[in-house]
Amino acid sequence: MSLLNTPTFKLLSTTSALAVAGLLTLSSPASASGGDADHDGMPNRWEVAHHLDPHRANARGDADRDGLRNLGEFKRGTDPRDEDTDGDGDDDGDEVHDGSHSTDPTDSDTDDDGTPDGDEDADHDGTDNEDEDDATEPCTADDDDADHDGVSDEDENEDGTSPSDSDSDDDGTDDGAEDSDDDGTDNASEDDHQGDDCQGDDHGGDDRSGIVTYVVR
Repeated sequence: MSLLNTPTFKLLSTTSALAVAGLLTLSSPASASGGDADHDGMPNRWEVAHHLDPHRANARGDADRDGLRNLGEFKRGTDPRDEDTDGDGDDDGDEVHDGSHSTDPTDSDTDDDGTPDGDEDADHDGTDNEDEDDATEPCTADDDDADHDGVSDEDENEDGTSPSDSDSDDDGTDDGAEDSDDDGTDNASEDDHQGDDCQGDDHGGDDRSGIVTYVVR
């Protein structure tokens, strides 16, 4: 009798086949975690890492309201939870969509000239790139303010203050209450604009209750 036809060999073969099938079954959830469960073009792992829901198609969402949709953030390598990924003062959406300068949202100094992209004036109209959208932004107070001193991060360098220290000169007065250019207007008020629907909001705060309609470009 051939060894291949013995009852013992057949039992071992059947057991091995079932074991392999079981392993494949157990491994499928792990494989799925690296896929795209909701078929929105963004991998599950990337969505989870950026606190998005991998089981709800949200490619057209704009979690940080910077004008660049979630799928665009994935494709560009930017952070969907940070409107200014490279910290140059220019929102990711503006860097990608504004034809007048179209800079790299992952490079704070795209042309390597020593000036952050946000402080450039690509269209030579006297307004820095980072301020181009201030007149049309429904809520300028949504600009990041990491140290909560009332001055947007994008404006701290212009005031000579630090975006990570609310009292840069340690004189007991918050940077927002200082008047760096001695023009009679404190730093916190320098970038306020008429028509800002969210005046008084904490800059960079999480209270975005939907009172304002945000336009995604």
